Amino acid sequence: MKVFNFSAGPAMLPKEVMERAKNEFCAYGKSGCGIMELSHRGSEFTEVIQRATSNIRELMKISDDYAVCYIQGGASLQFAMVPLNLTSEKGIAQYVDSGHWASAAIKEAKSFVETEVIASSKDTNYDRIPEIIPEELAEAASYLHITTNNTIYGTQYHSFPETGIPLVADMSSDLMSRVVNVNQFGIIYGGAQKNIGPSGVTLVIIRKDLAERLSRTIPTMLKYKTYVANDSLYNTPPTFAIYMVALVTDWMKAKGGLAAIEKINDAKSEALYERLEETAFYKNPVEPASRSRMNVVFRLPSEELEEKFVKEAKTNGMIGLKGHRSVGGIRASIYNAMPLEGVETLIDFMNSFEEKNG
Repeated sequence: MKVFNFSAGPAMLPKEVMERAKNEFCAYGKSGCGIMELSHRGSEFTEVIQRATSNIRELMKISDDYAVCYIQGGASLQFAMVPLNLTSEKGIAQYVDSGHWASAAIKEAKSFVETEVIASSKDTNYDRIPEIIPEELAEAASYLHITTNNTIYGTQYHSFPETGIPLVADMSSDLMSRVVNVNQFGIIYGGAQKNIGPSGVTLVIIRKDLAERLSRTIPTMLKYKTYVANDSLYNTPPTFAIYMVALVTDWMKAKGGLAAIEKINDAKSEALYERLEETAFYKNPVEPASRSRMNVVFRLPSEELEEKFVKEAKTNGMIGLKGHRSVGGIRASIYNAMPLEGVETLIDFMNSFEEKNG
């Protein structure tokens, strides 16, 4: 039976990528060794990391003013690295609270710097992207931090705030799923395990001057400048995860780049939201203008029906549809590797499930 993985992450990878990785797993190129066995300073892996970086720069149109870094620790480590590197001990950082992971970033920043939340949608259970009032932006702040897509609540920024200070974006769940203007941001970061690879590596795109801003003493491995100066090779990086990023970005280029991928992602989410609008049996709690193209959340008339939906979907080859434990419901994560066929299969199942249980 063909299985479609709707998990929020680690998420499904393109079939073509998995097949290529399988074929190269035990013997990469002419090395006679598996990619995980090769030295991170050897010629074979040097080609891999350089290809991954070149692909990312080409796909995202990243200028030489920015460095592309591969860091371990997930987005959660970035919650600490951002304030430690960008803010002095007497500085202030501004944040937008749009959900669970935004709140986690705020909590971590408060351990190191004065932190101000300038907009939040917590009072409406994070059903929208909160509006930023320009007057609330402080010119003296070190940066403004946003979370561009909120996996738990199914919300997403569809435009980004204009600000006179560096804009820092956690793009963990929509990184490289659409075209963005990198020059709008000071730092973009995100775990690979949604759209660009497996878990184990975090992609950080940082304006080079910000990597030099550090004004306090912190551990070497928490300094952005360590990664920039050493091309992410100061110590042994997560070589297999970076290899997979190289393969996924090869696949993205073969698909026609981010504009083509964005078009497919739009078609997938539009089809699913259109189905949700057809009936009261399924309800999406998100304001339409804030709906995520990556994580489509919805509720059924009862929790019992939701449990039944998840169970029967699994027997029909659709896994990972259970909503986050903090909110319940159903969540369909439709990242880059989810084909349109998977969404169509889900919609067909939704139709039959409603006929039997509505």
